[in-house]
Order: sequence, then C-alpha cells, then structure tokens
Amino acid sequence: MKNGLYSIHVSLQDGRTGKGSGVVMFRDGKILGGDAYLFYTGTYTTKGDSFKGEVLVQRHTSSSDASPLFGGPNPVGIGVSGTFTDSAGVMNGTALVGKASQIFTATLRKLADAD
Repeated sequence: MKNGLYSIHVSLQDGRTGKGSGVVMFRDGKILGGDAYLFYTGTYTTKGDSFKGEVLVQRHTSSSDASPLFGGPNPVGIGVSGTFTDSAGVMNGTALVGKASQIFTATLRKLADAD
C-alpha cells in the first residue's frame, strides 16, 4: 500500500451478512486504524501492486445497541492480502473469531498522504 490514511468499508462474504466502516493508516509497513468500537494494529509488506499482512482487531468501546463485525471481548487476528493503486485498494481477509472463520472483502480509498 502507498503510505496514507484510507477509508475502509468491510463486507462479510461466504453467505454472511455484515458491514463495517472506519479509517486505517498504512505507513512504512505498519497498520493503525479504527472505528467507533474497534481499533486495528498490524504490519504489512508489499510486492509490486500487491500487499499482505496481519492485523489484530480489539474492542475499545462496548455498546449495547451495536454489534461490530469482529467485536468480541477478545482480540481477533486477521490475515489480509490485496492490491492497490496510488489512490485506492481492495483487501481480502480471514478473521478467526472464536473457533469460526469470517471471510471478508474491503475497499480502501486514500484520504490523505502520510509521508
């Protein structure tokens, strides 16, 4: 990924329903981001116009009326991979939530540079 702050829009796959949105910073191999209930930390590597990485998602705020996609009380590990251009990206991932896997796709749109 090109260094920058991106919007992220996640949709569950494999016949499951669920969506989520937030922001995520890709910078020099590190990933930082979050939304109203979760925060993300991780690392990534690039090769050409592709990237792959690992992200840990953790809840920072509980809510009785919202159900974040990966928002259980325990951190969730996610393997991600995708492709990118100068201003956008597409990411696919698999989150291990308890004993179940959740497959998702995400679109990324660059909001600001982060050099």
